[in-house]
Amino acid sequence: MKVLLFGASGMVGQGVLRECLLDPDVERVVAVGRSPLGQSDPKLGELIVSDFYDYSAVESKLKGFDACFFCLGVSSVGMSEADYRRLSYDLPLAAATVLARLNPQMTFTFVTGAGCDSTERGSVMWARVKGAAENALLKLPFKAAYMFRPGIIQPLHGVRSKTALYQTAYNVAGPLFWVLSKTAPNMVTTSEKVGRAMLAVVKRGAPSPFVEMADINRLGA
Repeated sequence: MKVLLFGASGMVGQGVLRECLLDPDVERVVAVGRSPLGQSDPKLGELIVSDFYDYSAVESKLKGFDACFFCLGVSSVGMSEADYRRLSYDLPLAAATVLARLNPQMTFTFVTGAGCDSTERGSVMWARVKGAAENALLKLPFKAAYMFRPGIIQPLHGVRSKTALYQTAYNVAGPLFWVLSKTAPNMVTTSEKVGRAMLAVVKRGAPSPFVEMADINRLGA
């Protein structure tokens, strides 16, 4: 399969990229970003895009893909709802709308978060915006679309957060991941399992378009 990956430099995206490069069923993975990853692999290609809201100049390079893993995301902390919506709703919809037109056979996966609000009317701003994005993406004419809703993710195999504060928290919390995996297994997953689960839904599908923590751990095992 040929895969497009948005957000390959982020923590989730790093884990997904690793699993794509390891999977023998993946022929090619193209990372879409604003700057080079600084990584080399025979399977890996890169597409540099200056404007994530306008793909008209690169449409010819976005054709012929079987899957898109959309792992771009930002924290809502300190952001207004309008600003957060532009990054977490408008941005993924801009890419997905073009991809659905160019690749109707594509499976599209979108990383949202545990606790997303599909009603779009809840009191938690980020959950309401992400829920609206999920609903809009599911209306696009893809072959299939899956909304990944991870909670706590343990980074493995050298995967690191670009945010220094978050990475420090992951370092300190290291032993707690093991405890949670034994006492509350559906509260925690790993970057490896997220990547494997994304590949699994492209190959075999899933019972629901909403892929919760338990589903991620099962599909990514």
